[in-house]
Amino acid sequence: MNWSSLSLFTSKPLPLCKGKVSAGEITKVLLRKLPIGRIVVLQHRDIDEVIAQELIDHKVKAIINCRETMSGTYPTQGPLLLLQHNIPIWDADLSAFDILVTDSDIAIYEESIVCKEQVIACKAFKREDWLHLHQLANAQAEHLLDQFIENTLTYAIREKKAVMSPIPQPSLRTDLEGKHVMIVSRGKGYKKDLLAAKAFIQQVRPILIGVDGGADALMESGYQPHIIIGDMDSVTDQALYSGADLIVHAYTDGQAPGMARIVELGLHAQIFPCFGTSEDAALLLAFENRAEWLVTVGAHTHMIDFMEKGRGGMGSTLLVRMKIGARLVDIKSMELLYQPPSLHGKEAWMTVLLSLLFVGLALLQTRWIAKQISHVVGKLGGVE
Repeated sequence: MNWSSLSLFTSKPLPLCKGKVSAGEITKVLLRKLPIGRIVVLQHRDIDEVIAQELIDHKVKAIINCRETMSGTYPTQGPLLLLQHNIPIWDADLSAFDILVTDSDIAIYEESIVCKEQVIACKAFKREDWLHLHQLANAQAEHLLDQFIENTLTYAIREKKAVMSPIPQPSLRTDLEGKHVMIVSRGKGYKKDLLAAKAFIQQVRPILIGVDGGADALMESGYQPHIIIGDMDSVTDQALYSGADLIVHAYTDGQAPGMARIVELGLHAQIFPCFGTSEDAALLLAFENRAEWLVTVGAHTHMIDFMEKGRGGMGSTLLVRMKIGARLVDIKSMELLYQPPSLHGKEAWMTVLLSLLFVGLALLQTRWIAKQISHVVGKLGGVE
């Protein structure tokens, strides 16, 4: 008998994953309207932690990346975070992106993807790959830091006049003068930071500024942004329709690509020409409008943050923070000062009760000691 002819032995291997595709050349734009449970096809070099967490939150089935998931240029935890949440990653050639279009049904095997009878080569990105590239990145960290500092100082020298000059201010409905302002970005750990900010927001009632997707972060946490500022590429339509003041961050020459989306949605926005990142622009907007304190949430502050944003330096950010000075604090510092009132109340009552208990015990002990002394003295004096 020719056993190899039986279907049991000639059946095709089962796919490791199958489902519908959502594809996006720009990941943060794709995430604005990404349905739950899709296989996402990206062109995202070096997946960072923030993007990884967004993909996890959208419960993606798998990721097909048509760029380097991790290049080994700098250490990033994004791919590892996805793998730890059992979200498989496959690397494919850039040409695959044109085949794997949104709403296609695909099946993924160990080394191939099947889409409309086309077979596309792919390679699984595994934990061993992450570990190897992470070690490679750490080995060249000193050289990378040296380049980053040089680039930062070069741009800081170029932009020092711009940061010290007055910046034309847009007309705002929201008054910032003398107010506490909280500026929310979708940087690493922003969800934890927003949770830490709860007591501060409840007690101080600050003006809330969302930097692009930071506006959605505020709304997801139950807060209404007063101002939304940015390139308008990662913020959702829902946030833009929230009624907040809309400020489009423009280049210093006045070009504002983000205004096209505002016009398309039938909304009105002010243009704010400003160097640097949208986060820098938000800080300068609050500072120039005489805000009292500027509190950041999810802010980008160190080299890896900026590497993940595709920047080789942070000249403008360094200058902006130097200009604002002591009026700028991060919510991580404020967390210790603003604990929930209920906790303070409980702690106070516990302190009072324990104090009363110790006082009572002390009085009883004093009375017992006095009685014993009286008894001894009575015996010595022959009273008893």
